[in-house]
Amino acid sequence: MKYPRRTFMQLAVGAAALPAMPGTSWAQAYPSRPVRIVVGFPAGGATDIQARLMGEWLTERFAQQFIVENKPGASGNIGTEMVAKSPADGYTLLQVVTPHAINAALYSNLSFDFMRDIAPVICSARLAYVVVVNPSVPAKTLPEFIAYAKANPGKINYGSAGQGTPQNIACELFKMMTGVNLVHVPYKGGAPAVADLISGHVQVIFAPVSESIQQIKAGKLRPLAVTTTARLDVLPDVPSVSDFVPGYEASGFAGIGVPKSTPVEIINALNKELNAGLADSKIKTRIVELGGTVLGGTPAQFGTILSEATEKWAKVIKFAGIKAE
Repeated sequence: MKYPRRTFMQLAVGAAALPAMPGTSWAQAYPSRPVRIVVGFPAGGATDIQARLMGEWLTERFAQQFIVENKPGASGNIGTEMVAKSPADGYTLLQVVTPHAINAALYSNLSFDFMRDIAPVICSARLAYVVVVNPSVPAKTLPEFIAYAKANPGKINYGSAGQGTPQNIACELFKMMTGVNLVHVPYKGGAPAVADLISGHVQVIFAPVSESIQQIKAGKLRPLAVTTTARLDVLPDVPSVSDFVPGYEASGFAGIGVPKSTPVEIINALNKELNAGLADSKIKTRIVELGGTVLGGTPAQFGTILSEATEKWAKVIKFAGIKAE
């Protein structure tokens, strides 16, 4: 399904065109009680860590508790549905990540429409994946791996955190653009996939940096390339896939969204304080450690990122015939 970019642009900036209301002084007192940040994934993962970073910052800045609430399940859809159906009063936020752009094309029977029902606040960071292989694979560079895969069609297995996950989609885009034939082996999470890569049950993974960096440093995995167009500070010697496959890009993102119709004053207040947080050296350092590049910016800019990602991944899902588990 293809969504027009103006959909999110209208959500992000449309309210700004409304006449000022004399009773908006209530927004100046926001928040007057604890705010929850819903994370549609388990505690302890990169998505959860990023939400807690932002929650701690907002707690300090607003002098009110911003509490992370984990609602895992259905690739983030359970948490998203909760937020979409919550009051649009600024007291329920959503940690928005790459699966939200993927799910629009992957699931056909959702009770909500992410692009319509969630308004963007800010994109905190771009997130990279790294192409890692078991050291037994006879390829030390990405071109060597492509040649090896073409010489062994259907004999090389790639792991992912599950059907329709960003790792799955990133590798399917790679297959689409290079013509290699890799066999998908889905797991129930990224950790068991990486464990099987180390033991040699699969040969390659497009893994989140946060799930693979320690194994890379320990020499248990060999990095071939990162999926962003620029190199990463945490892996400065690892080239980009696009250096060898022109036009390839498969970065993820992390940010904050709110239910549609949330007052623009609240969206702007959150955006302002989150941008300040992203300029903080400690937060920037932690995001870089997780394989991210700090972004920030306006709600409209995040809306554009989400629209473009939704359209891009829908094409890959259709091409690869990916179905939700």
